Amino acid sequence: MKKISAILLVLLLSISVSFAAGAKEQTASKILTVGATPEPHAAFLNLVVDDLAAQGITLKIKEFTDYVTPNEALESGELDANFFQHIPYLESFNKERGYHLASAGGIHVEPFALYSKKYKSVAELPDGATIAIPNDPTNEGRALLLLQSAGLLTLEASAGLEATPLDIAKNPKGLKFHEIEPASLPRVLQDVDGAIINGNYAIPAGLIATRDGLFVEGADSPYVNVVAVKEGNQNDPRVVALVKALRGQKVKDYVASHYKNGEVVLVDK
Repeated sequence: MKKISAILLVLLLSISVSFAAGAKEQTASKILTVGATPEPHAAFLNLVVDDLAAQGITLKIKEFTDYVTPNEALESGELDANFFQHIPYLESFNKERGYHLASAGGIHVEPFALYSKKYKSVAELPDGATIAIPNDPTNEGRALLLLQSAGLLTLEASAGLEATPLDIAKNPKGLKFHEIEPASLPRVLQDVDGAIINGNYAIPAGLIATRDGLFVEGADSPYVNVVAVKEGNQNDPRVVALVKALRGQKVKDYVASHYKNGEVVLVDK
């Protein structure tokens, strides 16, 4: 009798442990941890917390102030997704680090612009002007392509999206470049003749591309900000729900009321 009781106790304990483990796994599967830079990315995510909660998904948002750490955290599994980067940056990061990140859906474009505290137009920039540009490969290339569009320089035909100052074929004004960590660009703006600043750092600094920019990226920009995940997780129901929510009316209304000057342009691709 004691032997039977012992066996029953072991079975009950096994069932209890299995049930607890299953419940824990089910709970974890309903949590979606997403890394984002503060504005507008984290702001958008905070808007849709309740939308996801209504679907049984707990959205946890972790804020980052750089472009490297959130990709490291996504690759390592610390994050389920991140929301801060455009596709050329993601592809460059994969190539450089051997990572396996993919886009689960595009949300918006933040127009890239050349800003200056000293000059009011591109034409006013003097010979030998110093321009601060982002120091990561894709945004540096994006900055140089912007300067080329503004007629300030010409890049080698083979330069591509990851152009560097070494790819400049013609530089009639003799522009000089300071390669700066993107988050620091608004802080150095007053110390240089001009700076090309990413939207998610320009906006918190009170800069509006269409109002303050000497020259602004065109509407056909390929630099769409995406929700990024590990390859193979693009169709995770939690991620699909997140992308759908970020393309929903709450975010549209927020952009219409907060970014009236075109600082953020929503897309659906």
